[in-house]
Amino acid sequence: MSTNWRISSFTGALLAAYFVPTWAILAYKIILSPIHSFYERANVSAAFFASDYLQFAAMGMVRTAWLLALARLIVVAFFALFIVLLTRSASRKSGGADEALLVALGIGSVFCFAMMIMASVVHEAEAVRLHASELLMLLGATIVWAIEGPAKVPAEQPTEPLALAEPQLVHNR
Repeated sequence: MSTNWRISSFTGALLAAYFVPTWAILAYKIILSPIHSFYERANVSAAFFASDYLQFAAMGMVRTAWLLALARLIVVAFFALFIVLLTRSASRKSGGADEALLVALGIGSVFCFAMMIMASVVHEAEAVRLHASELLMLLGATIVWAIEGPAKVPAEQPTEPLALAEPQLVHNR
C-alpha cells in the first residue's frame, strides 16, 4: 500500500469529491435556466440580494446568475486540476498539487463567505447554514495545509562516490 499521501492531499481530495460534482451541477443548472435555478437554495441569497439591494432587472439577474456559475466553475476547475496533479506520485510527494488546491480553497472561501453574508442580509437561514458549512470545510482544509506545511523535497544525493569527491581543506582561508 502506498504511504506517500500527505494529510492535506487526502483532505483536498475529500473536498474535491464534494465540491466538484455539487458545484458543477449547480453551475450547469444556471447555464441551462439562469432565472429558474438562480432561486434554488444554494443560489437564492445572491438572487434576493441582487434583486432587493442592487435592484437589477431581468437581464441584470441573468448576468449575475452567469457570473455566479462562472465563479463556481472556476473553483471546480481548480479542484479538478488538483485531483489530476494528485494522481502523479512525484507531484503528490513533492507537494506539486498544492498550488491548485490553495487557489481552489482561496477562491471558494471568498465565494462562500460572500454568499453567507448575502444570505444573512436577506434573512435566508437555510442558505446561511449551507454556505457557513461549506466555508468551514474550506477553512478547515486550509488550516490542515497550514499546520502540515509545504512538502519537503528530499535532498539530492551526490552522484560521485565520496572517495572521488574533492577533498575538504581543514584550514581553508
